[in-house]
Amino acid sequence: MAKAAAPKASAPPAIPNRERPPEPQRHQADKAELLEYYRQMLLIRRFEERAGQLYGLGLIGGFCHLYIGQEAVAVGLQSALEIGKDSVITGYRDHGHMLAYGIDPKVIMAELTGRQAGISKGKGGSMHMFSVEHRFYGGHGIVGAQVSLGTGLAFKHKYAGDGGVCLAYFGDGAANQGQVYESFNMAELWKLPIIFVIENNQYAMGTSVNRASAEDQLYKRGDSFRIPGIQVDGMDVLAVRGAANTAIEWVRSGKGPVLLELKTYRYRGHSMSDPAKYRSRDEVQAVRDKSDPIEHAKRDLEALGVREDELKAIDKQIRQIVTEAADFAEQMPEPDPSELHTDVLVETY
Repeated sequence: MAKAAAPKASAPPAIPNRERPPEPQRHQADKAELLEYYRQMLLIRRFEERAGQLYGLGLIGGFCHLYIGQEAVAVGLQSALEIGKDSVITGYRDHGHMLAYGIDPKVIMAELTGRQAGISKGKGGSMHMFSVEHRFYGGHGIVGAQVSLGTGLAFKHKYAGDGGVCLAYFGDGAANQGQVYESFNMAELWKLPIIFVIENNQYAMGTSVNRASAEDQLYKRGDSFRIPGIQVDGMDVLAVRGAANTAIEWVRSGKGPVLLELKTYRYRGHSMSDPAKYRSRDEVQAVRDKSDPIEHAKRDLEALGVREDELKAIDKQIRQIVTEAADFAEQMPEPDPSELHTDVLVETY
């Protein structure tokens, strides 16, 4: 009996052209606006430097992940949001995101040091900060878990019809987590108002992104879900703000999610306990010399006529703010032991 002929291979059907957001343009900021971005980035830098010192002194316990080097991401993105309308959720490297939202450095430092006056009553610490007032929903210690929670926040925005957008941060390491892709699928199916932000700081704990990711151009990770992706220079606050403008306009118009990959770099180890021996000092210094976000903004300000002494005066003011925050935290009492039983369970009837 003759065998049936094998089916001939055929080319896959062509994918129809998908609408995409326009190419982002670098944001055009006047002197006052750029000075504010510079001030916010410098506040994050000086705050995190002091947090590192307090950790070394034993005043901060547990894990502590510093944001030094990545300041342009949080400032550029969150400056485009509407506080009280939009929502933000992130992972455990969260101090910078809170500061970029204008939250009082004193209550953030008090939380880091486990004091009653902290924004989470001293019970969350470095990785679990929260502000209902600002719609800042954490600070999460489980890698990638915040992406699914952020998708839920976006669902709430759409369900309530409040016009809000969710900004969900995660890192290049979390980009390989399975729940991220389940979230992508639902977000695009339901056209949820969410901006997925990959802060690609090049190293997932101690492993470089090109050793851990088969596709290391992470902005392409949404392609199979028909989510448009944009790669952004995360060391340039005006490039970040320009990308934020484009993404927010797309999402608010009801076209569904956007994936932003912010190419950035962390100068310190993954956490304070990480000696970062997987990269050379020369590599870190080269990034500092060529791409530092604060120095980049400083050059732009000088081109707008801002003098060196004005920038030094800002630095002096920021250092004073950080010193006052550290002093405040050290003077505040620790939570009463009875606090162990509060904010654990909410009973609904």
